Amino acid sequence: MDRSFSISRRQLARMAAASAVAGVGLARAQDSRIVLGQSAAFSGPAMQLGTQFHAGARLWFDQLNTKGGVGGRQVEIRHLDDGYEPDRCVANTEKLIKDEVFALFGYIGTPTSLAALPLATSARVPFIAPFTGAMGLREPFKREAFHLRASYDDETALIVKQLIELSQNRIGVFYQNDAYGKAGLSGVTKALAARQLKPVAEGTVERNSEDVAAAVAKLAKSGAQAIVQIGAYKACAAFIRQAKQAGYGGKFYNVSFVGTQALADELGKDGAGVVVSQVVPSPYNPARPVSREFVAAAKQQGRVQANFSSMEGYLAAKLFTEGLTRAGGKPTREALIAALESINEDFGGYRVSFGPGNHVASKFVELSMLTGDGRVRT
Repeated sequence: MDRSFSISRRQLARMAAASAVAGVGLARAQDSRIVLGQSAAFSGPAMQLGTQFHAGARLWFDQLNTKGGVGGRQVEIRHLDDGYEPDRCVANTEKLIKDEVFALFGYIGTPTSLAALPLATSARVPFIAPFTGAMGLREPFKREAFHLRASYDDETALIVKQLIELSQNRIGVFYQNDAYGKAGLSGVTKALAARQLKPVAEGTVERNSEDVAAAVAKLAKSGAQAIVQIGAYKACAAFIRQAKQAGYGGKFYNVSFVGTQALADELGKDGAGVVVSQVVPSPYNPARPVSREFVAAAKQQGRVQANFSSMEGYLAAKLFTEGLTRAGGKPTREALIAALESINEDFGGYRVSFGPGNHVASKFVELSMLTGDGRVRT
């Protein structure tokens, strides 16, 4: 017998045995619980986004676990703080994958999600409901990535449509100088280009910074009738306050990632009239059954603030649970992916639908407005 072949066969046998042992270990770890991994901002200027999304998801999972979980398995989220910084997110993701979480869930932000997604796809770990609408996470198609929300292209298209209908075609853009801000800028630019228009001016701010003076100086005197903002709540609030102080009298429009309630809290009375696009139903409007369900659950639990960010976390958790339920009694990651692709459901007025070539559940977008007293009108 060829010695090299014998050695190769023995090596393969050992590898198979090791894989079997590892597989048993993972199966045992998932016998009584399903562990999701989340890297998000739980500190720093964007912390409210991570905190609120996580709280909404936990609200759903706590209710679910009280009722016995899914197939007798409890669902938990192991969450790590990345401060909305990509390098920290990468380290967190590597740890979560090494710890063999069942799926990655509820990552917050474009730059962090873009850094994490290649790790997820390489390890074939499902990457579910990132809190971002960037097209860079959707194109090219990644089998492991599943998106709950509409894209920034969808949001900015609606914003531009409304502004044009209001005869406001001189539009400026204030954006975060990273992948998130540039994704939003691209959406605005495309929507304007479809009408043979361009932004009249652009201004930037660095991630996790409130240094907006240069952007204010550029945009406030640009002649823009409205400014579309693509940033997080701290920087966007600073820009609005300083632009008003500089004499700017136009309108301010934001995409959903800004964190609507956090922005309202930051601005107080200065928030009156600020518009924010939304990708989930309003928790402040009881017209849809899912909104009533969420608000009632938050009220009963007593610790979760009902706002758009926590609502998105709640819906993301419902979406994952639907996929997990369909994945069968002994779910695997592959079974979860196939199960998620079979979803076509109405979550009480919020329709979600996936398919083998479609991993974007919803195209829902509507506009809301801050009232200036900490509330949101839809």
